[in-house]
Amino acid sequence: MEKLPVMEQFLSLQGEGYHSGRPAYFIRLGGCTVGCVWCDVKDSWDSQAHPLRSVEELALAAKASGAPAVVVTGGEPCTYDLQWLTKALRDQGLQIWIETSGVYPIRGDFDWVCLSPKKFKEPLAESIARAHEFKVVVYHPSDLDWMKGFVTGLTPGCRLFVQPEWSKRESIAPLLVRFVQENPDWTLSLQTHKYLEIP
Repeated sequence: MEKLPVMEQFLSLQGEGYHSGRPAYFIRLGGCTVGCVWCDVKDSWDSQAHPLRSVEELALAAKASGAPAVVVTGGEPCTYDLQWLTKALRDQGLQIWIETSGVYPIRGDFDWVCLSPKKFKEPLAESIARAHEFKVVVYHPSDLDWMKGFVTGLTPGCRLFVQPEWSKRESIAPLLVRFVQENPDWTLSLQTHKYLEIP
């Protein structure tokens, strides 16, 4: 698609996961059918509520921000064919990262794929295989057993993260600390941007 519904775009720091603390320009697309009950950007779900922006406009804004990388997020960005967007960003010499639940095929040229699966709709096997980073947001202790079923489909070297869901962080974080201590292939991720109160 040469135009996409955009909820917001802004310069910030990646707040979680492997690239935490690195500067990035965020492009948050509108539209999501996954419907996580704990989603912190429910305003992004309705694609019709957000203006269409051309991929060239988005790429130029990202380049002008000075950030070396762009995070394509949502909503669920893989609702759309992102090949036009990634080509426009690539033409500007930018690194391109995406955050997706993996429920749709990942269409586009990405340097880094963060797969964050949701119980409500499980990821596609092809999305699991493309992940560089597997980041599970843990809302309930049972999520730890659920997530293990996907690990065998990941490529060797994929980084593994567990992250407490923000509203449950006080009760879930101690559980995840113990989990990582007992499972050293995994790393604890925290939403540092929320602690710092930055977008």
